[in-house]
Amino acid sequence: MHGYSRLGRSTPSPPSSPRFRHGRTKNLGGFRAGSGELQNFVERLVYVLISAVYRRRGVLLVAPLLYISGMLLYMGSLGFDVVIIGKVSGGGGGKAAPVGSVYRSPQVFERLWPFMLAENNGSSSSALMHVWTPKLSQGWKPCINHNISQSELPKSNGFLIIEANGGLNQQRLSICDVVAVAGLLNATLVIPTFHLNSVWRDSSKFGDIFDEEFFTYALRNHVNVVRELPEYILQRFDHNISSIVNLRVKAWSSPTYYLQKVLPKLVKLGAVRIAPFSNRLAHAVPPNIQGLRCLANFEALRFSEPIRILAAKMVDQMFKKSSKSGGKYISVHLRFEEDMVAFSCCEYDGGEEEKIEMDIARERSWRGKFRRRGRIIRPGAIRMDGKCPLTPLEVGMMLRGMGFDNNTAVYVAAGKIYKAEKYMAPLKQIFPRLETKDTLASPEELAPFQGHLSRLAALDYTVCLHSEVFVTTQGGNFPHFLMGHRRYLYGGHAKTIKPDKRKLAVLFDSPKIRWEEFKRQMQEMLRHSDMKGNELRKPTASLYTYPMPDCMCKQQQQQADAIDTP
Repeated sequence: MHGYSRLGRSTPSPPSSPRFRHGRTKNLGGFRAGSGELQNFVERLVYVLISAVYRRRGVLLVAPLLYISGMLLYMGSLGFDVVIIGKVSGGGGGKAAPVGSVYRSPQVFERLWPFMLAENNGSSSSALMHVWTPKLSQGWKPCINHNISQSELPKSNGFLIIEANGGLNQQRLSICDVVAVAGLLNATLVIPTFHLNSVWRDSSKFGDIFDEEFFTYALRNHVNVVRELPEYILQRFDHNISSIVNLRVKAWSSPTYYLQKVLPKLVKLGAVRIAPFSNRLAHAVPPNIQGLRCLANFEALRFSEPIRILAAKMVDQMFKKSSKSGGKYISVHLRFEEDMVAFSCCEYDGGEEEKIEMDIARERSWRGKFRRRGRIIRPGAIRMDGKCPLTPLEVGMMLRGMGFDNNTAVYVAAGKIYKAEKYMAPLKQIFPRLETKDTLASPEELAPFQGHLSRLAALDYTVCLHSEVFVTTQGGNFPHFLMGHRRYLYGGHAKTIKPDKRKLAVLFDSPKIRWEEFKRQMQEMLRHSDMKGNELRKPTASLYTYPMPDCMCKQQQQQADAIDTP
């Protein structure tokens, strides 16, 4: 017999996992260019397959499909990531690399820097107004309570225990999703524990990062939250948490799955675990369950007091340092740490030394993953596909082209930048008013946070949240949560720059490009980012990035609801 649930009817099946939806792009560059043996093998294979099909009656229509598939496979074996023998180094005789496949940003900067210097402090006030001014508000306001009731909670069906994994914002995602699941199952949520991630290596507990008491208080009318299991439940499992059954819930599970598979065990056993718990709830759920996600993310989860105090001081410092631009500053999420560069398999301008360092980094963090048989790494193809992390230099050139001058205060949110002395120097040259955690806070203030990457990321998150403009360079949970949080705080639209990295790959591989043309392209990219600023959530998208319309309502809609409410 099932326990009481707040969901009255079944819901649609969950969307397919993004891992499968985008599976076609994962093996880009899977064949080595110029391999004669592979080419001959593919030709023979296609010939044998077609011959076999033609010997069988009734299946002749399949032959063209097989032929086309074979030709695509054959063409893929040729590739476009050719070996450059002499063109780049100044010699001749080799095939020229396709535009956008080689890192030539330093040469482009050398050409454009004199023009940037000529425009220092020279931007007109109207031009600066254009790059700073956000899109007009569309009248969106937070309305979380519109979708969730505040009636007295019924008797709990049992205790739900989870382990959140990953970094700060993956943990945040898990926490918000489990609040929604607890509400769905009418379960009492035990404060989540955090898995010690092999990459993040942060031993912080929930209360070290988030305000535990406020979290419990904010959810009190919707979900019961306790710090630990009560004694009578612990006795039932001999005071051993690992004795509690750990349910293996598949990714992107629907509410119906939880009601049919998890709820019966919860009622029967009194407590269940789900570990690890990440991406375990579908995007599409009923409005009342979606409302719990909104409440958890935008209202209940706030950082712990030590983080809030230091972060507020850093934000205040940024406002003061940006006095020449009216207290407005840019924040940039710069993903150019060694692990990110290594994982991307992109090549920059470090030559053989860089290659060795990246091979070592890949082996250290992902043992053997990049050395599997048949895996060919093609940096040129990756760059052309817009998958390479932007360097600090590329970010600086992009922003100057968009119209931000050398008086602009820039905050860089990042981990330890790969070869920071070399790669950060150009960005500091372009934007002298550049700040980081280490420049805004003293070593004594940062000491309690050192060695705890999630707490340091929380400082970055807060400074980025209150910036006038936020720049994302590589994707991931950090920018996705920030974009949604900024939309929620600023009327549905906050100025976010999301570069077209495929276009940038071509522009940064054009050493002869003219400054006027470069500016035109950058300002068009800025306009496109603004147009995307207030997008509504699509069925398969996350409300943590797109809070409208699940967590926000149009102002006139709020007024109508208020009139209808008795």
